[in-house]
Amino acid sequence: MSTVRTIGAQDYEAFRKFLQDACGILLGDNKQYLVTSRLNKIMAQHGMTTLGELTKEILAHPRSGLKEAVVDAMTTNETLWFRDIHPFNILQNQLLPELSKSLGGQQLKIWSAACSTGQEPYSISMVLDEFKQKNPGAFRSGERIVATDIAATVLAAAKAGEYEMLALGRGLSQDRLTKFFTQTGDGRWAVKAPIKQRVDFRPMNLLHSYSMLGKFDIVFCRNVLIYFSAELKKDILTRIHATLKPGGYLFLGASEALSNMPDLYEMVQCRPGIIYRAK
Repeated sequence: MSTVRTIGAQDYEAFRKFLQDACGILLGDNKQYLVTSRLNKIMAQHGMTTLGELTKEILAHPRSGLKEAVVDAMTTNETLWFRDIHPFNILQNQLLPELSKSLGGQQLKIWSAACSTGQEPYSISMVLDEFKQKNPGAFRSGERIVATDIAATVLAAAKAGEYEMLALGRGLSQDRLTKFFTQTGDGRWAVKAPIKQRVDFRPMNLLHSYSMLGKFDIVFCRNVLIYFSAELKKDILTRIHATLKPGGYLFLGASEALSNMPDLYEMVQCRPGIIYRAK
């Protein structure tokens, strides 16, 4: 098996440019170890020992599948059930009661952007299920959760909806595990059909057009904008605004903030938690 050598400055710079052009991720100045650890296996499989070789091969043969494999490996897929909890409490206690009245006979539509292995959209679906159990007749026209991600492998795992117990222990209560999952023969746990059926998983690069997605009442775009440049963040937030219905809501990550866009969004303090309403 090939051994990957130390990454030279020129090779690292070329790879940084490729990654930003491909998916918007802006690597920091000293992330060589991260790159090596995530790409070591791919490079070894292709007999490559330098990052420069890998970048040149991707650029020379962009449709070979290597580009997708590298982007897949480099995108961060760390996620939890009910991550940061406040967004899901706000959804359940504030937004769903409001939208169940204002939507009338319209379908509720929610977008989970950068959904990774499915924990966020399935958490949203569980909250919807719990709300409907307490409020019979709410959302009579149904609910649709569109969940997107750039990484093919995590999207496939999300669609499968089966998880090991270790993954389920990260943020999921025993009560919700019992209520919304069934144990499979191999010791894994599968999301029950009513929770799964609400979610439509689709491949999407946030750098590309969102026009095919339609309009949403709520968008979750959490813990992904931190990897983009300021200019790209603004572009993505502007285009997300175009997918939101007037008065629709945007959730960002706990460490992310929306500033300098007063024409498009207004901040809503939920105490605890902050969301943004589309103007």
